[in-house]
Formats: sequence, C-alpha cells, structure tokens
Amino acid sequence: MSEGTLPIALVGLPVRTLSVKVVGGPDLGLSLTDETEVVTVGLAEGNSLRLTDTSVSRFHVELSRRGDKVVVKDLGSTNGTHALGFALTEAAVPPGTVLTLGHTQLEVGAGQTRSVELAEHGALGPLKGHSPVMRKLLARVDKAARSESAALLQGESGTGKELIAQALHERGPRAKRPFVTVDCGSLSPGLVASELFGHERGAFTGAERKHLGAFERADGGTVFLDEIGELPPALQASLLGVLERKRFRRVGGTEDVEVDVRVVAATHRDLRAAVNSGQFRLDLFFRLAVVKLDVPPLRARPEDLEVLMAHFLSEAGSEQTVAQLFPKDLLTTLRAHQWPGNVRELRNLVESTLAMGETPLLEAAPVSGAAMPGPERTYKDARAEVLQQFEHHYLERLLALTRGNVSAAARHAKMDRSHLIELLQRHHLRGD
Repeated sequence: MSEGTLPIALVGLPVRTLSVKVVGGPDLGLSLTDETEVVTVGLAEGNSLRLTDTSVSRFHVELSRRGDKVVVKDLGSTNGTHALGFALTEAAVPPGTVLTLGHTQLEVGAGQTRSVELAEHGALGPLKGHSPVMRKLLARVDKAARSESAALLQGESGTGKELIAQALHERGPRAKRPFVTVDCGSLSPGLVASELFGHERGAFTGAERKHLGAFERADGGTVFLDEIGELPPALQASLLGVLERKRFRRVGGTEDVEVDVRVVAATHRDLRAAVNSGQFRLDLFFRLAVVKLDVPPLRARPEDLEVLMAHFLSEAGSEQTVAQLFPKDLLTTLRAHQWPGNVRELRNLVESTLAMGETPLLEAAPVSGAAMPGPERTYKDARAEVLQQFEHHYLERLLALTRGNVSAAARHAKMDRSHLIELLQRHHLRGD
C-alpha cells in the first residue's frame, strides 16, 4: 500500500448464502460444504463445486441469491442447464429446485446467514456508491489493492472498470511507479504485440525506430489490459509466457527483457463462457483471475444515481443541486431506466443537461436489425440478448401504461402476477 494510504473502514452486512448438493450422476453425494453467496459449478479447477462428469462444461453454471430465490446463470455451457424440462439461460428459481447439467442433477437450496464486509462509506477516490452492492465492491477493491496478485475486472461497458484499475494501483505498493493502459479491443491484431512488448527498429515496415511496449514502460508498476477478451489467440499464448517467466522479447528482438509488473485486466465479456467455447485460454484465465472483481451495472444500483449525479455536477464546476436540475418525477423515471451505457451514459446525461438546459430524451435499447447481435455470437447467446432487450422494453412500457400498478399490468398482459413480479425483479423495475 502506498505511503499515507490507510485501509477503508468496514462494516458487516448479514446475507443469505447457498447450499448445493449433487443428487444424481457420477458425483452423487458431492456437496458444497463452505456456503458462499455465489457458486460456480463445472469441470475446471477454480469452480466452487468441481465435478468429474465430462458432459459438464469447464465453467457450466453460476448460482447466486436474489431475495428468496436462487439465480441460475448458464455460462455458455455445451449441454446447457435445465430445470423442469426447460433450458435456462438466466432465471430465478425457488430453493429446492433440481438442475440438470449434462448427466448430473444438482439441488440448489438456501444456506445460512453470514456477514459480508462492506465499506462503511460509499467512496474510494473517484469511485462512488452507497448501495450495498457497491460498498461491497469498494471493500474488495481496497483489500485487493494491498496484494501483488493479478486481478480481473468483469463488467459491462461504461461501469468504471478503468477507475477501479487505477484505484488498485494507487492504493497499492506500486503507486509511485507507472500505470500503463492498453486497450486490446481498439488495436489491430498486427499492432497488439508491438504495443504490449515493443519492437526493434526495422522489425516491420514502418518501424523506423525502437519502441518500448507497455510492459517495459510499466516496469515496477501496473499494466492495465482493457478488453482482454479481444486479445487474439496467438497473443494469448505470448501473454501467458510473460506472466509465467516475467520476461519477453520485443518484436524483431533477439534478447530477453525482464520486467516486474502487476497485471490488471478488464473485459465486458464473461471469460468463462469464452473458455468454454475455446475463444480464450483456460491457463491464461487462471493467471489473470487470481483476484476476480465483478463490477455491477448501474441498473443494479439505482440508489446510487443521485450521489453520482452530484459528483458529476461538482466535477463540471456547477453549483446547482441534483434537485434543482432534475425534478422528482424525472428522477423516478431515471431510476427505472435500463442504463445500457451505465455510469458513462449517466455522466453524459448530466453534462448534456448542464450544457443545453434540458434533459435529453432517454431511449430504450432498440430491438432492431441494426442493434441485434449477429453470427459473431452463438445462437443461444444472441437469442438471450435479444430476449433480454425485448423483456425490459415491454415491461417498461407496460408499467407506464398501467401507471405502475402491477395487478393491472398482469391483467392487461394476461400474465400470472407472480411471474410478472419475478420478471420485474430480474430487470430491476419497480411497480406499486
């Protein structure tokens, strides 16, 4: 930890955990004895519950608690996750539900109550948020900053992963050394190796002089590899070699260069699904995800909207308050918005409101040919994304039509009321 940087104060929050037991298949009787909030099941080392059933994927399913339900998220598995004869992509099921993973049957249940550490105050440098999910993340960021281990940040675009990477660096023992960022998603495949490892003069056409890559420039400090999921397979092997040997050769070079860096990587993709599909190396995933931090989307923490908006107003030099710029009814609308651009979208909205004197219209993510995922995604993943967009757009309009009355909304849509409530919870929408 850097000189003068103290750990943040922590408080405990009681949470309900999960219990998992294999009730059928090759691993019959195996159960999770150490109850946690989030459980992953699969063949690979590193899962909470590791199976031997070869019909199960390396990272098959993730289980978590949401109120009195268990959220089941299939991780792009080969054979899928099923319950009651239905294939599940992401769904909330009651405790006691039996899931089928390949030849394995898994019973999920409610665990005991235990305490989870939260930051006492909702701020860590530029990171802001009073919601429990954000205060939990701040506590984990502060703890991870004291480590030298590689860290992997997973979260949607615009959630602030680079700010978290900077906090890991600035609150850690390497704070006085360089922090170097490489956006793996913005570089052409032919330039990534040069940007990471540098090149010698004449190594390729246009290489008129020697160039030091990010690892060499960050020696003693931190390299932040943004959008690591876009790294080409050939360079995944090269990166793995650098992490294991702590040395590399510049493109066109003949001598090894030794470096001492901490690697923090980030991605908007779930790398476990990319491992299952063969798009990302399992051994590299383990090297990067020694510490794994999941960054929540803004729609999962609507109670943080006003503190973030106040922060953006202050950054812009405005003396106006959130209440002066955004009437109460507008704030209600903003809390129900899906925020596909996350915190970045909220910042743009605040700055636009200041500049133009009026709040720009919020548009639901369109389900159109231009926005729909194509064959660069698997059919199952593409279908799940479109369904997610449709459900949120439909439910938002349905609540607006029925003035937030859930019973009236269920009657209008000819839906079972309990199913509608479950969908509203899943999409973080609120009705009366």
